[in-house]
Amino acid sequence: MTDDEILLGLALTVVLATGSQILANKLRVPALIILLPVGFAVGATTDVIHPDRLLGPDFSALVSLSVAVILYDAGLGLDLRKLAHHTRGIVGRLLVYGVLLTFLVTGTVAPAMFDMPLRVAAMLGMILVVSGPTVVGPILDFVRPSDRMRRILIWEGTLTDPIGAILGALTFHAVASSHQVDIGRGYQLGQFALSLALGLAGGVVATALLWFTLRTLRLGETLGTLAQLAIVIGVSAGCDVVRDDTGLIAAIVAGLAVSHIRGFDMPARRPFLETLVHLIIGLLFISISSTVTPASLVPVLLPALGLIAILVLVVRPVVAFGAAARTDLSRGERAFVGWMAPRGIVAAATASAFSSGLVERGVPGAAKILPVTFLVIVATVLLYALTAAPVARRLGVVRTEGTRVLLVGGEPWVVDLGRALRSAGLDVLMWAGLDEERERIKGAGLALAKGDLLATAINPGARLEGVTAVFLATDDDDFNALGSIVMQDNVEGPVYRVGPPHDGHGVVAPYTGGDILFGRSLVRHALAERYERGSRFLVQPAAVPVPPEADTLFVVRADHRLDPVTERREAVPREGDTVVLLGAPSPTAPR
Repeated sequence: MTDDEILLGLALTVVLATGSQILANKLRVPALIILLPVGFAVGATTDVIHPDRLLGPDFSALVSLSVAVILYDAGLGLDLRKLAHHTRGIVGRLLVYGVLLTFLVTGTVAPAMFDMPLRVAAMLGMILVVSGPTVVGPILDFVRPSDRMRRILIWEGTLTDPIGAILGALTFHAVASSHQVDIGRGYQLGQFALSLALGLAGGVVATALLWFTLRTLRLGETLGTLAQLAIVIGVSAGCDVVRDDTGLIAAIVAGLAVSHIRGFDMPARRPFLETLVHLIIGLLFISISSTVTPASLVPVLLPALGLIAILVLVVRPVVAFGAAARTDLSRGERAFVGWMAPRGIVAAATASAFSSGLVERGVPGAAKILPVTFLVIVATVLLYALTAAPVARRLGVVRTEGTRVLLVGGEPWVVDLGRALRSAGLDVLMWAGLDEERERIKGAGLALAKGDLLATAINPGARLEGVTAVFLATDDDDFNALGSIVMQDNVEGPVYRVGPPHDGHGVVAPYTGGDILFGRSLVRHALAERYERGSRFLVQPAAVPVPPEADTLFVVRADHRLDPVTERREAVPREGDTVVLLGAPSPTAPR
């Protein structure tokens, strides 16, 4: 290819990867639904983005390093200490049963279905055990199942990625190490142990280097992120040089170690690393799907549909019901877990890397691994994305519609606001830091969040489950401003804060953007002063005229969605809505 063609191919790959993810975000569908067909279509109609032409034999090495970065980031988001006791056993059994049954069933039926050796079928089976939060998460965001369902499925999807990658790398060495010994006749345990030991040793080295850079040198967010990337890529590459694909194990171990060893000076947020991971995912899917040609799909299309049917209708339900046996999961919850096992980025990346490695070694049937995996990914993502919502509604596992408000603050007027929102039919959860404020919330009969909720909310890998809107109303304007920034990506809906004084000299609050509640006239201290002078929060139907000198704060829609009045927009009530006002109390209202 000429230099101009290479520039065009690289630029087009980045544009397609980014544009597809933006479109998927706006359509509220998993990015794979857009990325895979776009990459396949462009790859089928032109050679300009084909990675083998752009990068040649270096593509598989770049895929391996890219997956190492993705798995390191996934490891950072895993906090096994947060895995609740009542879901730990279910998730553990889902992982064990899912890996074993998927591997054994695929390895059993694939030789006859795809005319491939048993060892290649074993490689395919190990690739297909993974799922991943990058595809499960967006589907669940659209479905909005109960909190327990979300926890179980997200934890399972997150943990299967590193487990599947480790087992895939080990299986790859077993398959590639000898043309005489098939998987069905026994593993070469020494080779397996050597690969695992090297990966663990690489993880230890990476952890030590990360401790030195993040803890000893105390690098800031920018340099700290660059150091993490350099260490993960460097150690992973070094492990791969010594023994292929052991770098993935090192990356996973390093990510888990950083997230679980106390003392690491990790930045509260990693915007550059998170952005890079999203870009890598898009580039990999566009590039990998462009290598799948229509000619490679045709011979495996019908048997792949049969394999998909077995995985969806037999393997996953058996795994789910076995894992949920003798638990308190309802029949509907068990059925929904049995209807949620899409494949994602790690399956595509490992299929591309391992299949190309086996093809280079002349292993017969290895060329079928990537097209079969591609079809399984496309079919499972489309199937679950299109059917998960109606299935969840049918099974009764969808979370109640409406807004679940997290109200942060414990002053008397904030607690009274929480009671008003609850009387308007909303699910209100409150958090406060001082014992006195927490006792005031309990005394008002409002739900009180755990003490570490705010610490969880600023964790880059965490998520405030079930919370669809956050209102920051503490008496510290700088805290409200910082909280509105760091919590934004960990909540399903928007994060608002009460306004600081217009002439304030806070460190952050006067200079930080974000949507301010109630407009410029009702800043925090003005609200508190009006409450002290006798104003109260009133809840009334929208059809009732607003009393004189009362201000509209919220509109609660008929379907229990909450629209606040903000500095940027007004909430216009409609018939059937309820409004929350701040005004003089009625004569019968309690003072």
